[in-house]
Amino acid sequence: MTKIKEAIKNRILVLDGAMGTMLQRNNFSEEDFRGERFKNFPHTLKGNNDLLSITQPEAVKQVHRLYFKAGADIVETNTFSGTTIGMSDYHLEDLVYELNYESAKIAREVADEFTDKPRFVAGSIGPTNRTASMSPDVNDPGFRAVTFDDLRIAYKQQVEALVDGGCDLLLVETIFDTLNAKAALFAIEEVKEERNIDIPVMVSGTITDASGRTLSGQTVEAFLISISHIDLLSIGFNCALGADQLKPYLKRLVMSTSLSISAHPNAGLPNAFGQYDQTPEEMQILIKEYLQDDLVNIIGGCCGTTPDHIKAIAEVAKEFKPRKILETI
Repeated sequence: MTKIKEAIKNRILVLDGAMGTMLQRNNFSEEDFRGERFKNFPHTLKGNNDLLSITQPEAVKQVHRLYFKAGADIVETNTFSGTTIGMSDYHLEDLVYELNYESAKIAREVADEFTDKPRFVAGSIGPTNRTASMSPDVNDPGFRAVTFDDLRIAYKQQVEALVDGGCDLLLVETIFDTLNAKAALFAIEEVKEERNIDIPVMVSGTITDASGRTLSGQTVEAFLISISHIDLLSIGFNCALGADQLKPYLKRLVMSTSLSISAHPNAGLPNAFGQYDQTPEEMQILIKEYLQDDLVNIIGGCCGTTPDHIKAIAEVAKEFKPRKILETI
């Protein structure tokens, strides 16, 4: 914990890029996702990237290794959908602890291979595919597909496994509904209290479109206020937007908080085929503007980014000092 708090004062920390983008390069088949262990499992498993930490661990290790070689200080565990709620789509709820533990262990092992400077493992905690603030049924606005307690219990199990597996910090990311995030943060606080530990926490929201709001309708400032009661290492934004579209919202965040700021935008906006075309060189130019404007303390990439993108970002990040932390009025 102390190491990352010291590191963030001294330099801009580089977060890794997309896990899914890299795993998709392997063109894994249904049989690859299953491995020998799930050979006769009665449900389809293709697309469950979190499961690859068990069935294709070397592939996941290689992704972490490539990001560290590219200059990343922090890699995220392969656990974006690693709750009982997320795994229910694949009928693998009983596997959640193991999935998270093994994913954290894999990332920890790779981080320990690099001894040139401190390398950190962030436990990736995604938003789940259900929202506690809104109804999925337009004909029944009062209906909720999940409760706060459902989320809290699911997140607590995930957090315990991530901590047991060796994570240095936890990253509650891609937040489109702050009530979901509050459940995750509540669960984290429970685990910290029960275990008497003080693990750093990053929070990263998602501005879904040009409205400048999260999916559940919050502005940048409202999002910040709703989680301001939690002791955080950093707050920031990721996903949905490219670096140029995300910049105005980071500026608003900087004006409103004394916390460290993180950003891991997509490699531009997706094209008509859902692919990301922004090159590492193009993204580097945009990220350099973040650094020139003193906007971030932690910078990385989300959808569509690769080790080449992270290498370009890491190269330019070396040229700048981290954002100054100023006291807000």
